[in-house]
Amino acid sequence: MLSIILKNLSILKKFLLINLIIFIIIGSGTIIYLKTVKPNLIKKKTVNHIKIINNTIDHIQRLNIKFKEDDIRRFLFSTRFLFQNLDRVLLFDNKFTLIGDTDSLDLDPRSFSKTLNIVEEEISEGKKKIMGTKVVEKKKKDKIFLKKVLIDYSSSKNFGIPYSYTEETYNQFLLTTIKNVNFDGKNIGYLAISENANEIRTAINERKSFIIRTAFVVAIVILIFSIVLNRYFLKPIKNLVNYTKIIKEKSKKKSNIEILKKRNDEIGALSKSLDDMTNDLYKRINIAENFSTDLVHEIRNPLASLKSASEIISETEDKDKREKLVKILSHDVERIERLITDYSQMLKDEVALSTEKMNKIDLISIVQSVVDDFNNIYIEKRGIKIELITNNSKKDFKILGIENRIEQILANLLDNAISFSKDKQKIIVEVEKNQNDQVILRVIDQGQGFKEKKLNKIFDRFYSNRPDKFGEHSGLGLNIVKNLVELHSGIIDASNNTDQGGARIEIVFPKV
Repeated sequence: MLSIILKNLSILKKFLLINLIIFIIIGSGTIIYLKTVKPNLIKKKTVNHIKIINNTIDHIQRLNIKFKEDDIRRFLFSTRFLFQNLDRVLLFDNKFTLIGDTDSLDLDPRSFSKTLNIVEEEISEGKKKIMGTKVVEKKKKDKIFLKKVLIDYSSSKNFGIPYSYTEETYNQFLLTTIKNVNFDGKNIGYLAISENANEIRTAINERKSFIIRTAFVVAIVILIFSIVLNRYFLKPIKNLVNYTKIIKEKSKKKSNIEILKKRNDEIGALSKSLDDMTNDLYKRINIAENFSTDLVHEIRNPLASLKSASEIISETEDKDKREKLVKILSHDVERIERLITDYSQMLKDEVALSTEKMNKIDLISIVQSVVDDFNNIYIEKRGIKIELITNNSKKDFKILGIENRIEQILANLLDNAISFSKDKQKIIVEVEKNQNDQVILRVIDQGQGFKEKKLNKIFDRFYSNRPDKFGEHSGLGLNIVKNLVELHSGIIDASNNTDQGGARIEIVFPKV
């Protein structure tokens, strides 16, 4: 039931509800504890009362004290050590008549001397003068009430065992324990002990006060924490949720994502990541849309050529013309096939790049491996040699990247350079470090160079300056290279080699 309720609540309401439940549980436990504290404290006092009562009854039996006022008075003085820590001891005969009351005696140790009776009488007279009317009335009421309790006690099921009760006033917590005195199976009177146990009420009040203060502090802490939680955590999260809704619904509403991105905590980092992911998603969508448009446009040209050639070939009878048209058909088919193959590969690369992780890798070893592979193919095939040059072979050319993607970058650059180079020409691959400790990779060929004035166009998809044998290329190579370089946070630049002709592609990888 609770899980169903919590499921439909906000985080703040869940937090407050859980705290309220915990607060109720703790409060209930506290109430139960307070209810048990008072009986336990009274019980400790009562145990002491019962012990004194039993000792007193033993003394009465042993000394064979009769329940008469004179005998009881003398007994109280003779056994004063039993009652030194008590406020009041009262003895009643079998008819509930008061025959002894320590409240009418002075049990101060100084009183127990040879002049005991005289001192008692003097002090008794002094007490009568000092005691106010209200105190006297209170004492009389206590005796009347105690007498009534004794009458009830004598006819109750508790008769024969000690019985305790409490009386609470504004400034007093009185604990009284009574028990009948039984000689030879005959009840001869009653013994009552009263003690002002204000420490019990004080202890309970202290506990109550502590609990109330603690509850008040906890409530304030929860309130403050709730305000902080809502303002600095839940509200920003809600704003992030609204931001995702705006994106999902393609709404034109303004979001405060820029404000959240300025935070220097986890929410700020989350906001930046979410915004970067969103921008990256839009970027990928735009790339996909633009690429699809470009691909359709590129395929349309060879398709038109195929259509025209196929219409002409069916009508011509010239053998040479037929062979020329067949070559056009083959060329255009290869071109379309290459476009589709490279486009498919780009889509696969997009998926793979999202799962691959960057590692610290040695650029020299990767470059050497790719150069060796190309030399094995093109030295014998076309006499083209690729030479690797480093400014200092002892330097550490470590970069942060993905090994197979670095191989793909260099392979595309070499493939592009070879396609523009004539047989028996040289291609140079340079690896060096600049003053900023950045690793630089260059590919320099001796081919045609770039015709465009704005060389950044060569990295666009379906770049137009291509060799005649276009069926081997789709025009996507340099665009793929640029995307991979940007993935590695690098910079790619193109220029013409003015000294010996040809083109120069330079990639700068960031310092590790």
